[in-house]
Formats: sequence, C-alpha cells, structure tokens
Amino acid sequence: MMNVNLEKCVGCGLCSKDCIAYDIELVNGKANIKNETCIKCGHCIAICPKEAVSTDEYDMNEVKKYTKEDFTIEAENLLNFIKFRRSVRNFNNKDVEDEKINKIIEAGRFTQTGINSQNVSYIVVKDKLQELRKLVLESLKEKGEHILTNQNITDNRLKRYAYMWIKMYSDFLENPNGSDRLFFKAPLVILVTSPDSVNASLASSNMELITNALGLGTYFSGFLAKAAEGNKKINDFLGLEENHKIVTCMVIGYPNIKYLRTVPRKKSSITWL
Repeated sequence: MMNVNLEKCVGCGLCSKDCIAYDIELVNGKANIKNETCIKCGHCIAICPKEAVSTDEYDMNEVKKYTKEDFTIEAENLLNFIKFRRSVRNFNNKDVEDEKINKIIEAGRFTQTGINSQNVSYIVVKDKLQELRKLVLESLKEKGEHILTNQNITDNRLKRYAYMWIKMYSDFLENPNGSDRLFFKAPLVILVTSPDSVNASLASSNMELITNALGLGTYFSGFLAKAAEGNKKINDFLGLEENHKIVTCMVIGYPNIKYLRTVPRKKSSITWL
C-alpha cells in the first residue's frame, strides 16, 4: 500500500499531477492515495519534495535522493560507451565475484516493466554450468538431426547450424573439457526469464551495460534459448517459473581480449513523419 505522511505533506499536488493511474487526489489540502488503481510505480515517492510518500510493500531504504554528482552521465560518454561494447567470446579462467553478479541483476531489477509488473526473473548458473552445457548440446543435436531429416526444411543457413550443433555435441562427448563453442569456457551464465519478452529484453540491455562497466565481457547466446524451447528436461533443470520463458542467455566472464576502437555500422533506417 502507498502511504502519505499528512504531517509532512504540503498539498503541492505534484504527486497527483504525475500519477498515471489517476489514483491520487487532494483532500482538505493533503494528498490522498486511494490505492485502487495504483500500480506501485513509485512516481509519487520520487517526486514528493517533502518525502511524505512511502510504501510498505517495498524496502524504502533503497530510495536514494538525487544528486547531480551521483546520477548524471554525460550523453556523449554514454553513447561512446555503447558504441565501444563488443560481444566477448574469449574469457580468462577467473571466477566472477558474487558482488558483481548482484550488481548486474540489480541493473535488471530496476529496469522499467510494462504496468510495473516487475515480472522478470534471473537464473544464475555457475556450479552446474557443465551439466547445463550437456543438456543444451543434447537438445541442439536433436534439433539439428530434425532439420537434416525434414525434407520440408530447405534453408541452407539452418542446415549449417544443424551440422554445427551435431558436431558440437560429438566434440563434447569426445572431450567434455575441450573446446567450447557454446559458453566459450566462461565461468557464468545468467538467464533472464519472463512471460513478457519486452520486459526481459529491456532488463537484459541494462544488465549488459553494467556488465561492461564492471570490467566484464558478455555475449547473448541464442543457442541456449533455442535449445530450451519446448525442452522439459532443460526447463526442469533450471527450475523455470510457470509461464516464464528464457528470453536471453548472458554468458559472462573476464575478457581475455582487448579491443582498441569502435567499429562501423550501417546507416540508421529512419522514417520522419
């Protein structure tokens, strides 16, 4: 429930004007939150000049007061930071500290979600990474065999993937500790899951930014998400929540490579109306 401290409230009306759910009204010169259509977005907490609004559903100790020094990033620096990021597939043999893992997940947790549903979850795989790898390669091998035996599938790109997946599984059986074209010997995988692909994708984007800021590297593995589609064995192993799906798979570790510059891209396709 959202609450208003009437002793602190000065009736400025800022919370009411900013409430997207139209759940706040002024009564006798004080803010009154009806808690009928409220989606707990926290705008009223953020905008109140007197810190009169609080909630008993979340930890109010997490609320931080704005200061320019702590919260401002120069736009040009941020844009350059985004341009410089690279997908990393070459990792050092070094564990990722739990403190850094928690910061990566915090970046996802504080990402916006539609109607403040906050329906994104995270699965961190470290100790059982090799077990997961085996399950994923088994699934990919089966999908590859299906592609190659299905006469209705004529896409040559899919067939190239099919041959790759079958060979990856064969190589794993021959030497489980050998080459790794799935996780590239990274020490950590974070799966971002949700019933809503947009919410999970937005969270993943912010998580990638903080990953790079922490001196780590990452890339998004589409192979794992593909392998988990309809695969009860993988989903049970991961303890995937009901109605959730794996939206992204972040393979994370300390880079064993150093990039020296950004790279070019195609021009943006923009329609101005």
